[in-house]
Amino acid sequence: MNAHQTRSTNPPSLRRFSYIGAAVVTALLLSACQNPGGSGKSTGTQDLFTGKADQLKDWRGFGKAEFPLQGWVVENGWLRHVAKGGGGDVITREKFTDFDLRFEWRIGTAANSGVKYWIDEARGSAVGHEYQVIDDAAHPDALKGPKRQTAALYDALAAVNPAIRPAGAINQSRIIVQGQHVEHWLNGRRVLSYDLGSPELVAAKAQSKFSREAHWGTQFPTPILLQDHGDDVWFRNIVIRKL
Repeated sequence: MNAHQTRSTNPPSLRRFSYIGAAVVTALLLSACQNPGGSGKSTGTQDLFTGKADQLKDWRGFGKAEFPLQGWVVENGWLRHVAKGGGGDVITREKFTDFDLRFEWRIGTAANSGVKYWIDEARGSAVGHEYQVIDDAAHPDALKGPKRQTAALYDALAAVNPAIRPAGAINQSRIIVQGQHVEHWLNGRRVLSYDLGSPELVAAKAQSKFSREAHWGTQFPTPILLQDHGDDVWFRNIVIRKL
């Protein structure tokens, strides 16, 4: 020990507790860095459907008070629409403004579906912005071009280089709405982004089937809609975070 060093006066047992305490604090800090949001509830994350049948109470049929008794079934952790099963579109009871929506899906051969937002039941039909869910290789609508293919803003804007997986394969999708800005993601990649009121979207609307829909392209609190297009489609791990 040199002249500038001093011997610790703490007994060995106290020093051991100090070391243990420091290790615990370090571990907690590392955990916080790796998981800054903590549990899902603390970050505002909400499970819309994660495989539990009782979660259907948070959904109902479009234009209806309750969830349909036919067409939609919970099957092996998936919310499935059975081909030609009827039932109609289903929507969340809650409405959302700014959100980050994530979901997994798979589609039957030559099947078509979609996830919609900015829909208003007062219109009488489920017209809105649609994240296209479809079998690109075999459904006739997809064969009309990229604006009607997977992850597109249906009939308006095409996804850019989407990592498309074939019918029957599981896909991960994401829709982010924040203010006037919207993003579509597919299998970990952003494949489409647009802004409400932008020249690009205005021009796309004018060339689409929605050209005469006054409220298409406007923002308002919206439920999330899963489309019944008469075909086989499966959804699971539908989770939303309010922004």
